[in-house]
Amino acid sequence: MPPGGPAAPGRAQAGLLLAHTVVVQAVTFMLRPASAYRALDLDVPAAWLGVLGASFAVVPLVLAVPSGHAVDRFGERRIALAGSGLLAAAGLSFVLFADSVAGLVLASMVLGTGHLCSVVAQQALVANRTPADRYDAAFGYYTFAASLGQALGPGLIVVFAGDRPIPDTGAIFLGATVLAVPLLVAALFLRPSGHHRQVAGPGAGGLRDLLRQPGLVRALTVSCVVLAAVDITLVYLPALGAERGIAAGSIGVLLGLRAVASMASRLLLGRLVATLGRRALLIGTVALSAGGLGLLLPPLPFWAMAVVVTVAGLGLGAGQPLTMSFLAEVAPPGLRGRAMSLRLTGNRLGQVLIPSAAGVLAAGAGAAGVLACTAAGLAGAAVAATGLHRPPVPETE
Repeated sequence: MPPGGPAAPGRAQAGLLLAHTVVVQAVTFMLRPASAYRALDLDVPAAWLGVLGASFAVVPLVLAVPSGHAVDRFGERRIALAGSGLLAAAGLSFVLFADSVAGLVLASMVLGTGHLCSVVAQQALVANRTPADRYDAAFGYYTFAASLGQALGPGLIVVFAGDRPIPDTGAIFLGATVLAVPLLVAALFLRPSGHHRQVAGPGAGGLRDLLRQPGLVRALTVSCVVLAAVDITLVYLPALGAERGIAAGSIGVLLGLRAVASMASRLLLGRLVATLGRRALLIGTVALSAGGLGLLLPPLPFWAMAVVVTVAGLGLGAGQPLTMSFLAEVAPPGLRGRAMSLRLTGNRLGQVLIPSAAGVLAAGAGAAGVLACTAAGLAGAAVAATGLHRPPVPETE
């Protein structure tokens, strides 16, 4: 295809979508920690910190599937525009109402809703505008951009923090609001796929029919377990370090290695799938992450822990984009927004239920016991992934 031909607008749209993704995650990961700092500055009781954290997730948990339906009905651009507007409104709400706990909770709920709408629209746009043979590379780049934004957001807080234990949250709220405004412009220039004008194929008209699609529930399960495992490592690697007398700075290095390894696996995902195949790669990477966490159980020297955590990070990073690819292929056109929203719902439930169960286990078994059970759960997810098969390609005349 000659330069400047049809591929050029496609590349521009892909770049715009990835930029939108980075900024959405950066704004969100600026505002969430800053809201916790503001709560601490207000001497909010520890129990209310949990309420504040839950307020971000509770509305998306309720609205995830309806938002996917809205994407399928009205198109990705309109929902991305709504999400972008809500993110800017959330920043403004923090600026205006963050002097009370109720104001923080309200602003967090707006933030969670804006983040949800933006993410569902982005994922549906990737699924609907990408040829099936490019799903893995496209979702790999998309999740890499999301990880990059999640790393940049907390990094921007450092600019406002200086040496103080509690940063200038007012400046962070204002900065995030300013950063969110260009999202509205970017969303306006996103081209919808047009699938919202299509009628999904026979027998695929609703949520129940979508859940009956072969492999969909398995893909949702694998995605849920992998994401919960990421959350558990963020909490229980520091707990394991505390139990074994490992310096907090060393644990920070391990967490950084895990994140970098995950980003690297996402960036190279298209090439890896082309070499190994999607199903084999998903089984292998989930099993790899299970083995990596399992090897943390006996005491290890730091260099060995670094190798093991890097291996686990490579596996954990690939799980999310690969399950997105499976869902995008399984779901008929016109239902992919709902498929992605179902995945987000399952992920949210997993993020609430699995770490909660891990907390109960930790009371008796300690951090090593939690990591052992997480490794076992990942091994089960790898077994579940063996039942995933790519749907047959329709014959063309």
